[in-house]
Amino acid sequence: MSQDSGKMAAVAYDALDEKLGEDIEVLRIDEISVIADYLVIANGDNPNQIRAMLEQVEQRMDEAGYTSKRIEGNKNSTWILMDYGDVIVHIFSKEDRLFYDLERIWRDGEKVKREEL
Repeated sequence: MSQDSGKMAAVAYDALDEKLGEDIEVLRIDEISVIADYLVIANGDNPNQIRAMLEQVEQRMDEAGYTSKRIEGNKNSTWILMDYGDVIVHIFSKEDRLFYDLERIWRDGEKVKREEL
């Protein structure tokens, strides 16, 4: 696990929190997968909030010196995936979050509290 990945996950978490992201979860998956160290998952109430969350994560990560490898989805999407290498951020509508249920899929990952990052 990268030393920086915890800091990166914290920046993403805080950015989502600043835009009132709901039910923000951080899953540590480095021991069960090679794709990333952490998943940061949150949902928004409406397309405007989801867009604001996306833009806030981009801005805060950029300010902290982290560049996304790619972003899947766009400002009108109900699921946006932001790949920062060691950290993957998922922003959902409530409905899509319930439908895709990433927490169940990654249930072997360890839930991490913000203050533990």
